[in-house]
Amino acid sequence: MRRRSLLIAVPAGLATLAACGDGGSDSSKASESASPSAPDASAAPPPKIVDGPLPAITEGVEFGEKPTVAKGSGDPSEDLAVKTVIAGGGKAIAENDFVVAHYLGQVWSTAKVFDNSYDRKAPLAIQLAQGSIIDGWRYGLTGKKAGSRVQMAVPPAWGYGTQGNEQAGIKGTDTLVFVVDVQDTFNAKSSAEGGEVAQDNVDLPKVGTNTDGKAPSIEVPDTKAPTKLASSYIIEGDGEEVGADNSVLVQYKGVLWDGGKEFDSTYERGQLTSFSLQQVVKGWAQGLTGKKVGSRVLIVIPPELGYGDTPPQGSDIKKDSTLVFSVDILAKL
Repeated sequence: MRRRSLLIAVPAGLATLAACGDGGSDSSKASESASPSAPDASAAPPPKIVDGPLPAITEGVEFGEKPTVAKGSGDPSEDLAVKTVIAGGGKAIAENDFVVAHYLGQVWSTAKVFDNSYDRKAPLAIQLAQGSIIDGWRYGLTGKKAGSRVQMAVPPAWGYGTQGNEQAGIKGTDTLVFVVDVQDTFNAKSSAEGGEVAQDNVDLPKVGTNTDGKAPSIEVPDTKAPTKLASSYIIEGDGEEVGADNSVLVQYKGVLWDGGKEFDSTYERGQLTSFSLQQVVKGWAQGLTGKKVGSRVLIVIPPELGYGDTPPQGSDIKKDSTLVFSVDILAKL
């Protein structure tokens, strides 16, 4: 089984997109490692942030390289120690933003590495929100800029608490050391970035090209729905192409072909979402594969590639509905 970080919370909206009858999402599987996802409770007051002590990074000293970090020397600080090792020039991170980052975590006293994303060759995308991530990350990364390497020593109060994380071998008395390479940061107003593409097929919906963080309009034509999947750029970005086995961080809006009624939207919830293309309906997987990061994509999904005669319970999707989505691909994970 591919090794995954311990991120088991399913973001709102994924119940609508999740594929049916294929074993469920990997985000709900038992993990073999421990990411900085939040423990069950987080009640510690805001920490005092100090600049050390922090153990030396002895190898992998460049941004994006897997680091090797020495064992902590002496006793760690009782406060949250944070140091910008490499200063980036990107957007500043605000609380409640999503960060996309590679990271390595180890125990101060033993230098035992309990998790790293570099070996998985897939960065973590997680929201810096209370209850979503340990407080050490939430406080330590806020205000830092994308492109930065940040090192932190996180005492138990702002890590996994006195309960520790038994699965990862973290005791309730362990201070944790993280090296975090922040690749990018996104919030609920993030949008596609790129060049507009002509929408000249009169038989397909027209999608708004605004990039102000507001939901784009989707105008469904008064014609018969297509019987085959349609996927086309509305805005074409210049990022990497998305592979069929990748995960993505997105903004999206979905409407029904019949009547144009909206049934799901990250814009409405005010929260981005991430998922694996292997764990969503076939129309999403096929429609986004090969598309570039930074793009806005129109996907029209016929019933056999959507939900067919088994739509999600409690949704506005009826049997044999054709679905229309506008999807902004913010990051590939």
